[in-house]
Amino acid sequence: MTPTLVRNQLGADASAPADAGTRARDWAEIQERMLAPLYEAVYDRMEVGAATRMLSLGCGSGLAMLVAAARGAHVTGVDSDRDRLALARARLLPDAGWDDAPAHSPHPARRRARLLEDGGPAPIGADGSPYNLITVFEPIGCAAGDSEGLVPALRSAVPLAVRGATVVLTGWGPPERCATAAVLQVAARLADTARPPRTEPGRWRPTLRDDLEDVAARAGLKPDGSGRVSCPFGYADVGSAVRGLLSTGLFDAAVRATDRSQVEKEVAEALHPYQREDGTVWMPNVFRYLVCVT
Repeated sequence: MTPTLVRNQLGADASAPADAGTRARDWAEIQERMLAPLYEAVYDRMEVGAATRMLSLGCGSGLAMLVAAARGAHVTGVDSDRDRLALARARLLPDAGWDDAPAHSPHPARRRARLLEDGGPAPIGADGSPYNLITVFEPIGCAAGDSEGLVPALRSAVPLAVRGATVVLTGWGPPERCATAAVLQVAARLADTARPPRTEPGRWRPTLRDDLEDVAARAGLKPDGSGRVSCPFGYADVGSAVRGLLSTGLFDAAVRATDRSQVEKEVAEALHPYQREDGTVWMPNVFRYLVCVT
């Protein structure tokens, strides 16, 4: 699966201020699909299918869950972002919840999906069937403190899984293999303009080689393989690219230090080297995944 070039939704101005709901839609409609090759590569390696009972930590707006459910997996997603979770419900549970979906539903994938707000993921079904796959598809290793909440979440989730269950962590690849890293440096530079300079969580920082391994060690997981996946970011125009990138949250510290208009302007300028003659934007990237066992 390759990313789709996505235009600005409904002709919206890319420079307009974005509230939480707008940003969640930008993520779901523009940015999330850029990670689809990562989802597919992990599912191929894990042989995700009807026997899979997956817990997705930080499930976002649900695309990774939808892909797994389409393969026959039973999926549960947990997220603290209510706006993204609402979009996931619209994708996976538009007509009925987990327990109420009729057996004759024309959307069998939706009968295998469950969504929970942050905290206390429950066993997958009424019979208490435990999970055998836990995934974290929100890439870590590109923002200060981005794994701090993940370690306790993993420790809470592991007891709900079978012994020897698989846990997959994902993160950004080496900065020299990610064209987007050069654009993300704008976030760090603008965040540094705050007086006094802030080192708050969420501020962009270069990816480190052992980010995923460090999380696994702190969560008590045993690494059992890894892989790299090409995930190019492709946009129909610079405006769409700016909206998609800002929806990741990696520019939040920069917005707080300056203002959204300034961040949008400088991100757009940083995108110029990646803009092609037809106006589209194309940035090759590599992402990592680490396979662990409980």
